[in-house]
Amino acid sequence: MHINIQSRRFLTLALPVTAAAIISLSLLLALALASQAIDEVAAQRQRVLVTLTVAKLEASVAHDQESATVWDDAVRNASERNMDWLDTNLGAWMHSYFDHDAAVVLGQNLKPIYQFIANGPNAPRTNQLEKAYRPLAEKLQSRLASGDRSGVNNKTLSIGEADVAFVGFRPAVVSVKPIVSDTGDIEQAPGSENLHVAVRFLDGDLPTLISRDYGVENLSFSVSKPKDDQLSFVALTARSGGTVGYFHWIPFRPGQSVLQATRPMLGFVFVAIFTAASLAGGMFWRRSARLEESQAELRHQATHDALTGLANRAYFTQHLDTDLKNARQHETHSVLFIDLDKFKEVNDTLGHPVGDRLIADSAQRLRELLPTALIARIGGDEFTIHLAHQESGKAEETAEAVVAALRTPFLIDGVFVSVGASVGLATSVGPANGDELTRHADIALYHAKAAGRNTYAVFGAHMDELLKKRRALEHDLREAVENKIGIEVHYQPVFSAETNTVVSLEALVRWQHPELGFISPDIFIPVAEDCGAINQIGAIVLEDACTLMADFPDIDVAINASPSELAAPGYPLRVLSALAKAGIKPSRLEIELTESAAADENGRVAQTVSTLRNAGIRFAIDDFGTGYSSFSRIQKIEADRIKIDRSFINEMHKEDSRALVIAMINMAQAKGLMITAEGVETHDQREQLMKLGCDHLQGFLLSRPLGPAAARALLADATQECATA
Repeated sequence: MHINIQSRRFLTLALPVTAAAIISLSLLLALALASQAIDEVAAQRQRVLVTLTVAKLEASVAHDQESATVWDDAVRNASERNMDWLDTNLGAWMHSYFDHDAAVVLGQNLKPIYQFIANGPNAPRTNQLEKAYRPLAEKLQSRLASGDRSGVNNKTLSIGEADVAFVGFRPAVVSVKPIVSDTGDIEQAPGSENLHVAVRFLDGDLPTLISRDYGVENLSFSVSKPKDDQLSFVALTARSGGTVGYFHWIPFRPGQSVLQATRPMLGFVFVAIFTAASLAGGMFWRRSARLEESQAELRHQATHDALTGLANRAYFTQHLDTDLKNARQHETHSVLFIDLDKFKEVNDTLGHPVGDRLIADSAQRLRELLPTALIARIGGDEFTIHLAHQESGKAEETAEAVVAALRTPFLIDGVFVSVGASVGLATSVGPANGDELTRHADIALYHAKAAGRNTYAVFGAHMDELLKKRRALEHDLREAVENKIGIEVHYQPVFSAETNTVVSLEALVRWQHPELGFISPDIFIPVAEDCGAINQIGAIVLEDACTLMADFPDIDVAINASPSELAAPGYPLRVLSALAKAGIKPSRLEIELTESAAADENGRVAQTVSTLRNAGIRFAIDDFGTGYSSFSRIQKIEADRIKIDRSFINEMHKEDSRALVIAMINMAQAKGLMITAEGVETHDQREQLMKLGCDHLQGFLLSRPLGPAAARALLADATQECATA
């Protein structure tokens, strides 16, 4: 009997306590280590985010200026010294619309024609402003007099000078831009242009705005380096190299939050393990309760989405229809139709597990934003919300809040993922049809997407016509692809940096619509991806490239491949079959993929790349430096070449951009990769890139994209020259 009592105590007390203690302590240790690692990653991500944001301040202020300085009216009114116009358009307006703190218009003698300084306790004096902008204005006037146009493109409309400097005792971004004609109808002698000065203080409300937009807690600016070890900070330096000040903030510590939230649960785990081990026999008594729970779960699964826990399409449709049929004559009901922007890109690049997490986190944000509304997930990345009578009065405010909530980046497995959302809103008064109201919201959603995405649109009768045009464009594109009418392949030559001879061609697809004329790839390629025609377009380009290579045995060709093409199981076979049919060696074909495509985490793109590289086909990473991938991540990609994006080449006159280009080239050379620079438009860029070690150059300075006939004529001339030589 004594032995039986001891055994019972051991099995029901000592063993459960020991097991529960060991498991709980192990979990606590694992969580502590994991939270520390997560916090370190999150802090680094925030430093990178703030650094990038600060780096863009100068460009942002200059871009704001161009909205009013590249304008015929501005040239005329500045020349006529129309102070009311200058105040309305170049002074007070810049403050109210862009939050600029001061603005000055300078004449040819660099004396102020007009000056605006926002009211405030620390407003700068005129002499303080002049001390800050005078060196920049003199330098810009000198560049204008010499006819310098470096850096001007379709995004940057005029040259300018900007720096971070002290205005009095306050740090600020100071930018100087010329007031020039937007049409070219007004001629000005180089160097005689009036100049516009914009000042944006860094220690005012700017840190608060950055903190709000990017979720950085208590972002502040100080002249001295923070002494608090608990704060994260980045230094802000001027062109001279001196430090102007520091942005500092309370770092995001998700790991600590999780650890604090989890600690009470460990006590529950301890009790649960102890109870389970001690009362194993009680499982028979709980079978009935578990059976009831299973039935309730089945009922829940039949009406709710498994991933998010939200209502499903059937449940939403049923309840919406019932509420609208029973609505009183004066009652207002609204439906929001939500579609996540760039979700497909996240799925293709980061993998379906991250995509599922993104869907679940988006649902959670919607629940927190609208805890009493009926929310449903009706498809992959689509949600609907029913705002009942009490909530519908602020439907547009709600739509705007949804866009703002989903615009904030998501932190998933230590990675910030940004998508945004497009929202369609439809409203009815009195009894209505639920399906019709949802259809109206869906049409408004298409309008929001057409307006640039990441916004909302309210349904109007005109939107039916817009949707018809979009669907007509999809129909025409499918027809053009299927019949191969209007789809044409152009070729842009790639030149050797050393010999300036054509070494290869890049195939670029173009669409000539029979009624609408030329349609930009920026418009029809997204349509092709949405409607599933992108693979057929890729096949047309591949076939044309193979034909060209067969006719000209000494030239190589590069084609572009979308993430969906590369992830398709039959893509490698299709490429190799096309090459074999045309009798082309695989080594003559190069496939360009973006960083986002190369960074997929489900392995399908990587498997395709590996298969084709083993067959001899070469791969290049296009638009290098602009995608999701960091330098460390790119080093793991199987590739033969990188193509440095034109945005870095355009900014090579700036030290920070030049440093980035040098870093890319050094990294590529260390990995033994070939290097092509895109967007070469000036002789100075060409000379610098040759000295830095670029192998090949591509851009309008050397050749624009050529039509089929022009491309073949170019190759024929090159072949004849080689034969003559």
